[in-house]
Amino acid sequence: MPLPSEIDLNQLVQHIKLTAKSLGFQQIGITDVDLSQHHQQLERWLEKGYHGEMDYLARNVELRKHPELLHEGTMRIISVRMDYLPEHAQFAQSLNHTEQAYISRYALGRDYHKLMRKRLNQLGKAISQYCDSELNMRPFVDSAPVLERQLATKAGLGWTGKHSLLINQDAGSWFFLGELFINLPLPCDQAVEHQCGDCVACLTICPTQAIVAPYQVDARRCISYLTIEYDGVIDEDLRPLMGNRIYGCDDCQLACPWNRYAQLGQEPDFAKREQLNQPDLLALFAWTEAEFLSKTEGSAIRRIGHQQWLRNIAIALGNAPYSEQILQQLQNKQDVTEQVQQHIDWAIKQQQNRAAQASRKTARLIRIVEKGLSRDA
Repeated sequence: MPLPSEIDLNQLVQHIKLTAKSLGFQQIGITDVDLSQHHQQLERWLEKGYHGEMDYLARNVELRKHPELLHEGTMRIISVRMDYLPEHAQFAQSLNHTEQAYISRYALGRDYHKLMRKRLNQLGKAISQYCDSELNMRPFVDSAPVLERQLATKAGLGWTGKHSLLINQDAGSWFFLGELFINLPLPCDQAVEHQCGDCVACLTICPTQAIVAPYQVDARRCISYLTIEYDGVIDEDLRPLMGNRIYGCDDCQLACPWNRYAQLGQEPDFAKREQLNQPDLLALFAWTEAEFLSKTEGSAIRRIGHQQWLRNIAIALGNAPYSEQILQQLQNKQDVTEQVQQHIDWAIKQQQNRAAQASRKTARLIRIVEKGLSRDA
């Protein structure tokens, strides 16, 4: 339906932005549907196979390139940002204590998909009420072939960093993105200046060197992909590099200087769950499937399933310092798939090798001491 002629689109935009903030979005921007400047980069990334086994990224490429085809009648896209950085995040502590599990900061609270989609629906209803017209809108939150970071960049929410994530000068990169497709010719926001400069901190810090060049991530080496998206056998060469990261990886964000300005999330649902606050690897490895489903209910973690969860933890246990308790739990683990057992067997071997190394080191020290004592005698 056409808009009433008396509605001022600039005033409508101000109303949209105020309403969005009242719904918990920290920032919104508006862009058109032209993504032609990103077409070639997308094609090259796919041609190189950097998407790994995420076959869905190679499907519906035309819809990604032309968002107006995804939802008929779309003229503008409202891009929104919602911060999620939890209080007392204690980033480095979890990585330094290798007997504990490192879980990506975004997954410590409630899954953001449903929450943000619900808020976007509320925003859409508020726009329709303001216009006194039934508008054609559709919300997306990482749920369809949408180039959300490219759209957010055009909408002025930030710039794409060399790690391929969106960076905002006032909020760093600890935020979720969502979109509301709409059939209104709203005034567009301007893109912001790229401000990474010569910094390569994210490329240098990546444990597996998955950022193969500025703005190019090879998912096949990315720990977030390996622990979340990939459900197969992880390459043995990559396992030691994964450390204690059992769900996702934040290293590139931790190294980014712009995250000094990151804002704490204001959404209570994104607060850290107690059972995921610096959790012990062995405690998580002992969860039954029923416990896993119960303790990850409403969490993004639940989507990987119990067996993949055990696979990831087995690798982390293999990377942990030698412990008789770790070795026993690995050897006694039951009810796992053959694929998970491969990773457990690898972890057992790593623990046994460390035990042998410690034994040899102790024997050398004893010989040195005995040699010294014999000289004194």
